[in-house]
This record gives sequence, C-alpha cells and structure tokens, in this order.
Amino acid sequence: MSIVIIGTFGAIMIAAAIFAIYSQNILSAIISAGVISLLASIIYILLAAPDVAMTEAAIGSGLTTVVFLLALRRIQVNQAEKEDGSAEEVIDD
Repeated sequence: MSIVIIGTFGAIMIAAAIFAIYSQNILSAIISAGVISLLASIIYILLAAPDVAMTEAAIGSGLTTVVFLLALRRIQVNQAEKEDGSAEEVIDD
C-alpha cells in the first residue's frame, strides 16, 4: 500500500515540477516548488526517515518558499518604484 502512495506522490511531484518549469506565473511556480518539497517530506515519513522529513518540511517547503515569496515581493516593489520614478521624471521635464 505504501508503494502505491509513494508512486502517486512521486507522479504528482513530477507533474508539479513540469508545471513549475512551464508556468508563466512566477507565484504559481513558487507554490508548485513548495508542494514538491512538501510531498517529498511526506515520502520521507513513509520511508521511516522522520529527521529528514522534518528538515525537508522546515527548510525545503517552509523557509525556501518564504524566501522566494519575499524576493518576488521585493522585485515587484522595486519595479513599481522605478515606474513611479520614471513617470515623475517625464512630468518634470
């Protein structure tokens, strides 16, 4: 039974990876990468490796996803500031 679950999660991980690669939306790709790490941590639990599962859940799924989301937010804020600054320069001239 666990082999079927592991195979199913593995297939979902592959599908999520393909989705992350071909996704046009960066936020969707980041969330998809987080899902891959979360499923990997579940597989590690099924394989009786709880220490690796906790590490993968904390670092791979949790911290990495948060860092990517913060980086995306900072990029969006910087782009908005540049657009506002360039509009003000045009008006001032």
